[in-house]
Amino acid sequence: MAQDKRQVDAITSRDTDFAQWYTDVCKKAELIDYTSTKGMFVLRPYGYAIWENIQRILDGEFKKTGHTNVSMPLLIPESLLQKEKDHVSGFAPECAWVTMGGSEELEEKLCIRPTSETLFCDHWSRVVQSWRDLPMLYNQWCSVLRWEKTSRPFLRHREFLWQEGHTLHATANEAIVETERQLECYAAFCEDSLAMPVIRGRKTEKEKFAGAESTYTIECMMHDRKALQGGTSHYFGDGFAKAFDITFTDKNNRLTNPFETSWGLSTRIIGGLIMTHGDDNGLVLPPKVAPIQAVVIPVAMHKEGVLEAAEALRARLADAGLRVKLDDSDNSPGWKFAEYEMKGVPLRIEIGPKDIEKGQCVAARRDTGEKIFIPLTELETAAERLLNEIHDNLYAMALKNREDNTFDIKSPAEAKIIAEGKGGFLRSKWCGEAACEVAMKEQAGVTSRCMPLIQSGTEGVCPVCGKSCKTDIFWGVAY
Repeated sequence: MAQDKRQVDAITSRDTDFAQWYTDVCKKAELIDYTSTKGMFVLRPYGYAIWENIQRILDGEFKKTGHTNVSMPLLIPESLLQKEKDHVSGFAPECAWVTMGGSEELEEKLCIRPTSETLFCDHWSRVVQSWRDLPMLYNQWCSVLRWEKTSRPFLRHREFLWQEGHTLHATANEAIVETERQLECYAAFCEDSLAMPVIRGRKTEKEKFAGAESTYTIECMMHDRKALQGGTSHYFGDGFAKAFDITFTDKNNRLTNPFETSWGLSTRIIGGLIMTHGDDNGLVLPPKVAPIQAVVIPVAMHKEGVLEAAEALRARLADAGLRVKLDDSDNSPGWKFAEYEMKGVPLRIEIGPKDIEKGQCVAARRDTGEKIFIPLTELETAAERLLNEIHDNLYAMALKNREDNTFDIKSPAEAKIIAEGKGGFLRSKWCGEAACEVAMKEQAGVTSRCMPLIQSGTEGVCPVCGKSCKTDIFWGVAY
């Protein structure tokens, strides 16, 4: 038994030390590894496979709305980066620079891209001529580099993988519609594919993206009741277009500047996935992004017919479109059970001599641990039903965690008690003044997460200044 449970024994309990539990799961589930370069990580095959599934689903959604993939350069000349002052000042502390080419010093230093707005704008300034060229609906799958002082697996890397969408439009309204459409794309993906409920909202002026007119966000609550920004969508107006001299001739033959958006979601969302659904047995993966949706475990496979029966189950599930694995290694069944629990495989299918006699197999759910006896004639339909039920249950548990830990607060003192205690999302009215936003951080230790897109419309008072106001806002401690 000690050998069978070796993986689980190595995990710190979530309630004992959540941060250590998280690191243990990342390592023991073989998602990630450290490297000799500080702040940079290896995404191991299992971790990268989760990202591939995320990429596949999102890329399909982007293409449905007419977006095409492009590839921009890795390096940005300093003069190009300097063209949009607010943007460059926001990223300056995180920029890494190349100053040598081979053995020669470069005439102009080059920034390793922290994001690609300037590269897209430089390109568009040369190729956009007429209203007929618009909209430009581009997306890029790439890595970026931000010189973070501290790092944590998935949550904060110096180099990380992401997608960054960049679009250009003839009118402000078209760009705003695009910004909001892509936010909803992220929200639907998190809820429908990751089983992560989100709050759709808009960032305050203080928290918006450098150079943006407005930033929209999806905010997720983790199991430890901290907030995670899952993805953002930005409306830039025509500021970047003016800075980079992007113009086009409109339908009235007038020369004008277009309007721009950008939006991104990164491998950080995998960290959110772990912290939303994982438990003391390890990773718990929603079926739609799980690299292995079902694993078949033969029990007493040395006995006649067992391995053949297990292979038949694997083949049937594969033919039904599931990502399925047969583990026919010589490890004990108990070892295998613990291994695939650790890896968060949604469904475990067991079959042994007695099951063969009864014309059945046994399905074990990762989310609840429940075991279900399935007639072999019903395998495919039962597996599909169980995977859907697992997704729905994971979503329901995450939503309950958020609803049970969202609190209305009336003062910074009240917010501080909750934030330093159990934690959670703190909801209040806000007058809109930056001074009150700063005071909440200084007095309560929380930051503004977002102003929800769906507002209650009720009257209340700002918890800091007491001014009567209607704007709803969420506060919290964030990753």
